Amino acid sequence: MEIWARSPLGMPGPAPPLRARPRGRRRVYLGPGPRARGVCEGSRRRRRGQDMIGGKESCASGQIPMTDLSCLAYVLEEWTVVEFLKKYLFHIVIASLTMSAILFVFIVPLTILFFIYLSNILLLIYQRNSEVKADPLSEVWDSARKTIASFWDIYARIWHGYELHGVENLPEGPGILVYYHGAIPIDYLYFLSRLFLWKKRLCLSVADHFVFRLPGLKLLLEVTGVMPGTREECLIALKNGHLVSISPGGVREALFSDESYQLLWGNRKGFAQVALDAKVPIIPMYTQNVREGYRMFKERRIFRQLYESTRLPFTPPYGGLPVKFRTYIGEPIPYDPNITTEELVEKTKTAIQALISKHQTIPGSIWKALLERFDKRHKSD
Repeated sequence: MEIWARSPLGMPGPAPPLRARPRGRRRVYLGPGPRARGVCEGSRRRRRGQDMIGGKESCASGQIPMTDLSCLAYVLEEWTVVEFLKKYLFHIVIASLTMSAILFVFIVPLTILFFIYLSNILLLIYQRNSEVKADPLSEVWDSARKTIASFWDIYARIWHGYELHGVENLPEGPGILVYYHGAIPIDYLYFLSRLFLWKKRLCLSVADHFVFRLPGLKLLLEVTGVMPGTREECLIALKNGHLVSISPGGVREALFSDESYQLLWGNRKGFAQVALDAKVPIIPMYTQNVREGYRMFKERRIFRQLYESTRLPFTPPYGGLPVKFRTYIGEPIPYDPNITTEELVEKTKTAIQALISKHQTIPGSIWKALLERFDKRHKSD
């Protein structure tokens, strides 16, 4: 009888003949040998690698087998980075450039502010270590003043190539120094430092009331001779033989003047009345390129209204380019008992405008001011 069975392919066919198993012998399957096992493992690794590569290719093409966690992680990583860069790269670049520009235009004014507070800290350390209790305007503080003045003079030489001309026009006795106010009166600070180092002379300064509201600067203001500038205080300082400096334009001139170097004095004439009362000369002073070094934003009505109502500066200065600074001290306007206060104001204004016209390019040019750092020719007074 013929036995039929199905082949592995499912087709019917004759069954293979049955063979008798020899008695007394058992066949035990021990699996493939070492060589065969190595071949099998290599095949499995190759298949696994092909599956992973194929999986990644299928992931990249958008076919995600959700059961394959490695493929899912790969797709999420690739998609997150690419989409983030596509969506936010432009914004990141713009934000970085904006922050760099802000730091660039404000870093020098902030550095100056930091050095001012550092000067006050040094004075506090000197006061504590030396146990100084004398009047801040006395000569006991001269060594500390010299240290502070030397620091600012070095800064002025390095950053602005600072020069001071016309010191011989300053009287030996008292007098009122009237100057143009830049966006930041850093040029005036340079002048005070150079004057003290050259002549060992302290010039008292009339400052706006808001300066005395700044925290942490009390000792520095006292030692450097900064005062609110009432009529009585100015007359006492002049009677004691001091130079007294004032900018009639003050904060208004700092905020709202520009590269045209227009004087914004308004109706201020108190300095002229004090000069007539004390019978002292007025000395005009001006610093070249002070508006090219530091500037204010263009005047806006809201900022003007805020200042006029509060008398506080809300517009921050910017700049700090290393332009050339030259301070010029003009010839003194002698005391004249026959002149009126209004006439003395106009005479002083004309003298300062003459210094500006003689030494300043109008409108001011930052490029020319920078090139003047390399001009070695001596500028006449």
